[in-house]
Amino acid sequence: MKDIILVRFGDLVLKGKNKPTFINQVKKLLRAKLKECNVEFEYQHDRIFIHLKENNKEQVLKQLSYVSGVQSYSFVYKCENDLDKIADLAVEVIHKEIEMPTTFKVETKRADKKFPMSSLEISQTLAAKILPRVKELTVDVRNPKQVLNVEIRHDSAYLYVGKIPGLGGYPIGLGGKGLVMLSGGIDSPVAAYLMMKQGVEVELFHFESTPLTPLESVQKVIDIAKKLALFMPNNRIKLHLVPFTKMHTEILRFVDDSYIITIMRRMMYRLGEMFASERNLLTLINGESVGQVASQTLDSIKVVENVTNIPILRPVITYDKIDIIRIAEKIDTFDISIRAFNDCCSIYVPKNPVTHPKIDKAELEETKFDFKPLLAETIAGIRTVIIKPDTDFEIANYGFEVSDAITNYYGEKHGN
Repeated sequence: MKDIILVRFGDLVLKGKNKPTFINQVKKLLRAKLKECNVEFEYQHDRIFIHLKENNKEQVLKQLSYVSGVQSYSFVYKCENDLDKIADLAVEVIHKEIEMPTTFKVETKRADKKFPMSSLEISQTLAAKILPRVKELTVDVRNPKQVLNVEIRHDSAYLYVGKIPGLGGYPIGLGGKGLVMLSGGIDSPVAAYLMMKQGVEVELFHFESTPLTPLESVQKVIDIAKKLALFMPNNRIKLHLVPFTKMHTEILRFVDDSYIITIMRRMMYRLGEMFASERNLLTLINGESVGQVASQTLDSIKVVENVTNIPILRPVITYDKIDIIRIAEKIDTFDISIRAFNDCCSIYVPKNPVTHPKIDKAELEETKFDFKPLLAETIAGIRTVIIKPDTDFEIANYGFEVSDAITNYYGEKHGN
């Protein structure tokens, strides 16, 4: 039996006049993700069939798990639209796919309405042909442990057992572009993943304060970016490293201890908006979840975002920590995020950070130093790295500060 994978679109088929746009983007993503897998595609109006040309199931399934807009997929088996041949194939499939003894039922979808039997009649006829040949099966139409699915289409019949869940959501690239404020923690990588899952293409914006913080904190972010790149259309993601040391130092020097985090985040949001505007990115994205830390109370969120006009999206804002961790483990960023290296948001945390800051007090603290030239200098100093899943960049091997390390890394790669 030749290996064929049936790909389903889920809610995308309900998109009305926009349906072709969504489905064409899924096709484009599938071709990009599977271009190294030696497969052939067969397109039907509401389905995609992937024909495997070699024994590489695991490789293909792994790549499929990175494609947003795919609701589910199944290994299917194909034969002629003849009930005896369908029954013969069904017996083979049952022996291959189902652990017995068990209960089962046949469920038929008759896409070809010209076929001279109803779906229920096909299911009943096939069950009568299968049961005498597989003694360990028992029919249970109400609560079966296994379902043999049969699709009668115009060209052939397709059989499968079970569905493998896909990412769901919408195909990345159709939801615009956003800028993720990426720390080295657990939450922001999950926020980036959830936005990509909903069709938003992202770039990553990380505030680094070396040498106040160790280079290993930047390495965490590089390694997280490698995991997130797997979900991007061409397995490439832009990581923008923002030199925050001077701004950080001035905040620690002049700002009242309880307002340090508030002012720091207001500066970060200003920088994020400035950079997003330059690159035509439509939104800022972060990993804030209400109440998790002092800077994520509603009062704090209000005061911090008061300095921006750009939309700010918070995909995990209502998630419990355990739910965020579960997703982080799924996308393989959790073990990276818990490495014990502080970033600029976790170093020099005040003993009593204000949990209910006021806008007028924040504005008063900001008059204590001239931050506008620092904003411009910080934007000018941003360094961008293109990250792929196989990027070999151990930043500590190339210098003591981020800027030098990036220059040396690219110089070595290009033979300079």
